[in-house]
Amino acid sequence: MSTKEDIRKEKEKWKKSLYGQDAEKRPERKKSFETSSHIPIQPIYTPLDHDPNNYCEQVGFPGNYPFTRGVYPTMYRVRPWTIRQYAGFGTAEETNERFRFLLEKGQKGLSIAFDLPTQMGYDSDSPMAAGEVGKVGVAIDTVDDLRVLFDQISLDKISTSMTINATAPILLAMYVALADEQGIEKKSLSGTIQNDILKEYIARGTFIFPPEPSMRLVTDTFAWCAENLPNWNPISISGYHIREAGATAVQELAFTLANAIAYVEAGIRANLDVDSFAPRLSFFFNVHNHLLEEVAKFRAARRIWARLMKERFSAKKAESMRLRFHTQTAGSTLTAQQPENNIIRVTLQALAAVLGGTQSLHTNSLDEALGLPSDKAVRIALRTQQIILEESGVTDSIDPLGGAHIIESLTDEIEKRVMEIIEKIDEMGGMVKAIEARFPHREIEKSSYEFQKAMEKGDKQIVGVNVHKEEDEPLTPFQVDPELEKNQIAMLRKRKTSRDTEQVTSALRALTNAAEGKENLFPYILTAVKRTTTIGEICDALSQTFGRYIEGRTAG
Repeated sequence: MSTKEDIRKEKEKWKKSLYGQDAEKRPERKKSFETSSHIPIQPIYTPLDHDPNNYCEQVGFPGNYPFTRGVYPTMYRVRPWTIRQYAGFGTAEETNERFRFLLEKGQKGLSIAFDLPTQMGYDSDSPMAAGEVGKVGVAIDTVDDLRVLFDQISLDKISTSMTINATAPILLAMYVALADEQGIEKKSLSGTIQNDILKEYIARGTFIFPPEPSMRLVTDTFAWCAENLPNWNPISISGYHIREAGATAVQELAFTLANAIAYVEAGIRANLDVDSFAPRLSFFFNVHNHLLEEVAKFRAARRIWARLMKERFSAKKAESMRLRFHTQTAGSTLTAQQPENNIIRVTLQALAAVLGGTQSLHTNSLDEALGLPSDKAVRIALRTQQIILEESGVTDSIDPLGGAHIIESLTDEIEKRVMEIIEKIDEMGGMVKAIEARFPHREIEKSSYEFQKAMEKGDKQIVGVNVHKEEDEPLTPFQVDPELEKNQIAMLRKRKTSRDTEQVTSALRALTNAAEGKENLFPYILTAVKRTTTIGEICDALSQTFGRYIEGRTAG
């Protein structure tokens, strides 16, 4: 039986003799081996690199605290992850056609992309929306658009994810209104709204109101969902966009969990019991090409969150401690050069997400660096997930890389580095204060700059970009018909003239008055959308009390 001392001696002997001699004759192919977070990768890992004596406390078993190996005891042996493809463009009618195409090909859940006007609270006929209607997602102005979007799709038969933040309560209210029309019980609805406003101030910029009233809308939605939508996730705390902005894997995890801490604290301040809303919190992560680091990142995320919920927030329910997450492959890693290579990148990333224990997954299409994905590219991305599920064998065992010395070592190291950043944010007074001081912005900008510099120097190699370059065969990107914007505006103006104006005015006045007090705003928003009030009108009504936020200041 080998002791730790035996392993240590044999390792030193191996490094000096076999490994050392070979490396001297043939220099290693890189100056340094490290992850995206600059964690050094050793030539070999052994039991010396992690503590097997702490197995039950650190690693444990799937479904058991601290959930390192998975949030459910059976994982994919019973229920696979939800296969999603993020889709949305043009008008609701065009996107409905894409949705039905994806469902026919075997997709299990829908993931909606909204255009910028919808995200920013502008109607399609607003001057601020000109040229952007339906471009990066589907245009939604009223509940009528959502009715068309889900034509021939039963809301109780699918899980729906909506990538929407500042206007998330409005889109959820529309979804609930549509379910009420269809006679579907609220408990039958399942899905997620992103509703993660803090990362908008850090990484994306699609905010409308200042942070404090924005957080009120988030916690009002928590409270309403806890009472009315038991199977709905009222937030998907997102690291995806933080990573897309240039963060490392460690920064993605640290800033995302720090945002999550802020949301839990806000819920508690709003007199919500932590165990009443924490079980429905969900997360949304990016996944990059360094397969081992990404697997370790997801394992570390589960362990950190479980400990935070138990030790910091005194959660009692196991469900409150389970970190459940959706994953999307990394758009920022896709290249316009040799776009077919993106199929391989996406496959690696999807495999890492599955090995890391994701609950749902979107795979990007090969042509997304050029424009909106074509039907063929979407089908390939969908088949990538299905082949991993049905043919690879990696789903037969739970956490199949768990126990590998490098995985356990990386998991421990990522946890350590993430907690160092969270502690620094705590010292600043929490994530809202850190955002106001632009701490996460500076850290992400620094990492992004370092990556770009390494790529330009050739230290970071991207196939087809700075190594193995060649002439590309051009791909024709998918284009949104410019006539769709005119059609959307025409439909919106027709709906505005055909509705009951007095009912709309009454609903908006009630919402503005409620915003001045402390009542939960979600029921007022729900009433407004049922009266065919537009997103822009609802946001204008709220801004009368909240103001509109411009980086660093509030405009009245």
